Amino acid sequence: MRRLMLALTVAVSAALGAISPAAAQDYPFCLQGKDYGLPGLCYFRTYQQCLASASGTFSYCGINPRFAFVYTQPGRWPPPR
Repeated sequence: MRRLMLALTVAVSAALGAISPAAAQDYPFCLQGKDYGLPGLCYFRTYQQCLASASGTFSYCGINPRFAFVYTQPGRWPPPR
């Protein structure tokens, strides 16, 4: 019984050690409108992707404020990702 508990503990520890947290990412364009809060749905890498999702809805595309006003080192553009 002790060997089983030890093996189970080792297996669970190994499984938990292999899990890494998801990295949050800010995308430059947001789908905005009355159905979405501010800043909106910021899932779009390109303006064209955002426009395609906004097509046929009462939504528009805007720049993600978190992406637009990110601090950068002087003389460094675009902001590092």
